[in-house]
Amino acid sequence: MVERLLAEGVDTRVVSRHAGRAADLGRRGVGLFSADIRDGVGLPEALAGARSVVFSVEPGTSSSGPNRPETTMYQGVRNVLAAGHGLRRFVLVSQIYVTRRGHSMNGSGHLLDWRLRGEDAVRASGVPHTVIRPSWLGSGGGTKAIRLEQGDTGDGEIARGDVAEACVRALALDSAVNTTFEIYNERGAPPSDWNALFAPLDRDGVPETAGGNAR
Repeated sequence: MVERLLAEGVDTRVVSRHAGRAADLGRRGVGLFSADIRDGVGLPEALAGARSVVFSVEPGTSSSGPNRPETTMYQGVRNVLAAGHGLRRFVLVSQIYVTRRGHSMNGSGHLLDWRLRGEDAVRASGVPHTVIRPSWLGSGGGTKAIRLEQGDTGDGEIARGDVAEACVRALALDSAVNTTFEIYNERGAPPSDWNALFAPLDRDGVPETAGGNAR
């Protein structure tokens, strides 16, 4: 993700509880900020003046503890939205299955429920957004065709590099604004026109509620 943003000449920051681990990026001009999305500590300073956010977080899978999905994928999203004044774009990396509550993954701390609550918070925020739902992640990227779907009924795989590319393109293209979609690899050449991929997508409505209890 960061490599692609740098390649596009985007002024980039990394916000993490362990920002010191990315010291090599700091030497390349990336801003490094220590902050905690779970309670919001450090976020106002980290996001001051930021125009866009890509929210990509790996949650815990227990219903208890500081990294549980509720605090990372729901409250964390809300904390970033609250701290990011004047954001022009918010890209949320979620996952497939979030609307399929009976899936076995939802037994891990109500992971899918809280991811969906986080999505709803983004859609209700009024910030121009893109919600990307990767399928099962594989290595590499940039070697296969990409298929976008809506409705969360499919299955498949997607290369991590292609998810990163989708995030970078979503930041730049108005055709991706206010959309939610699933992303998959399929046979064929990698896309040469992301605008053509995004343009047919249906736009999001505002969810009835972005709060409440996932249980």
